[in-house]
Amino acid sequence: MRTSLVLLSARLLDPVTGRFLPETALAVSGGRTAALGGDREIRALADASTTVIDLRGAVVTPGLVDGHLHPVSGAELTHGLDLSGCTDLAGVREALAGEVRRLTPGAWLHAWGLDPNVFGDAPVESAALSPVLDGVPALLQLFDAHSMLASPRALELAGVDGPRTFDQAAEVVCDAAGRPTGLLLEDAACELVERAAPRPTREESRDRLAAALRSMAAAGLTGGHAMDANGDSLALYAELDAAGDLPLRLRVAPWCQPGADADAVRELIGQQGTGGTLWRTAGVKLFMDGTIDNGTAWLERPDCHGESTHAFWPDPEVYTRVIGELHRAGVPTATHAIGDAAVRHALDSVAKARTAGGPAVRHRIEHIETVPDDTVARFAELGVVASMQPTHCCDFTRADHTDNWSRRLGEERASRAWRCRDLWDAGARVVLGSDWPIAPFPPLGVMAGARHRRPGRDLTQPPHGPGQALTALEALQGMTVNAAWAAGEEHEAGRLAVGHRADFTVFADSPLTTSAVELPDLPVLLTVVDGRPTHRDASL
Repeated sequence: MRTSLVLLSARLLDPVTGRFLPETALAVSGGRTAALGGDREIRALADASTTVIDLRGAVVTPGLVDGHLHPVSGAELTHGLDLSGCTDLAGVREALAGEVRRLTPGAWLHAWGLDPNVFGDAPVESAALSPVLDGVPALLQLFDAHSMLASPRALELAGVDGPRTFDQAAEVVCDAAGRPTGLLLEDAACELVERAAPRPTREESRDRLAAALRSMAAAGLTGGHAMDANGDSLALYAELDAAGDLPLRLRVAPWCQPGADADAVRELIGQQGTGGTLWRTAGVKLFMDGTIDNGTAWLERPDCHGESTHAFWPDPEVYTRVIGELHRAGVPTATHAIGDAAVRHALDSVAKARTAGGPAVRHRIEHIETVPDDTVARFAELGVVASMQPTHCCDFTRADHTDNWSRRLGEERASRAWRCRDLWDAGARVVLGSDWPIAPFPPLGVMAGARHRRPGRDLTQPPHGPGQALTALEALQGMTVNAAWAAGEEHEAGRLAVGHRADFTVFADSPLTTSAVELPDLPVLLTVVDGRPTHRDASL
């Protein structure tokens, strides 16, 4: 088989030891690393058709993988007005007013990234944005993507004029008179109004997805664990893959929602392993709760508003039975569990499934925002992957606990925020990700946040829980070897080794010796997926 790619004059970084390999070059054939060696030895493997790149001392790591992201829904949600930089209501109103002036009459306004902290102690409701949105149908996605604000005109067009009942923990929030305040909690409620808004065409969705994935490749990502398969997601991946335009290797986990019957679970099991060259369906995503910020997490004690007291599944034991069925079928699960009660129940369910027997399956819990000491050790005991998004702690909470998340929890639970260090030291496999579009996807920012735990927009601020920070090597492992292990791919991914996938990220310098505050600005010179460059800096 011919050599398709040769990288010369490289510093090859082993993410296990943190040391450079003795070799300075590598060759790729058939999408795999075919040889490691010296420059002269490896150059001799090239022919006239081989792409040969002299890296001039740049640092090569295994390709960085985002452990939790939503490519298709993210590409859709981030199309519109970005409110993530607004830190107060005045800024939100100004941004919305500018967008309203640009709208054609009757057009819907879409915005995303709204931080509930801008409302301070006041309720999160659309009245706070009047009269800016007077008569304008608007959907404002809150940063957690589990809630949104709908303007009065949007509610009117959707026919939502009072409370609704759902088969999951969702809510159309209403005032004492039963009138909607505009706040919609969780997907089932949000979809009531989203259905009334114009939808993008298939071509628009494909183009937005392709653009987002290209940006991810340019940021150094070679892969991602996609935590949904909603809408046309799988068809869009297949279309891009068939055209050779899929620049990331994607592992997709479709959702299993409350109310799924036996046929739906069997269908999810039957989907496993389907896919294309660079994407495949692997695993199932479930929700045990919502979010702390909107009061839909599942906590062992209520938050300061008396909220976050219930599971997302009306009957948590049904969730447990589904976990057991998927486990027996050899299907790995990824459970969204943010609150301490949700995490505990998810661990209990895995323990019950393992006790009943069946194949060895690597289950995961996503987010794990606050948990007590007795929960931490169970991750390693049960072999459950801890999938963490440290930039959520950095950018959406504050060290002094004056933010909405911390105020809701109170001092004791807020001090247990995103326990990356404790979980790592307890022996858990910690995988890092962004949860994009909830937080930015550039992987260097994710690794930096795991190290400094400061807000990305102002690194002069104090860190939230500095004792929970990871080292530079651990942060790199969280997006390479640990991500590969979580996917059951450690035999072919996450290392620079002969026979492993030719997925590489190339930096101007070592991410291990670059300071945490400077890491997001470290130039990504080259990204390679399946032996094919998906991003190449002009300097190369």
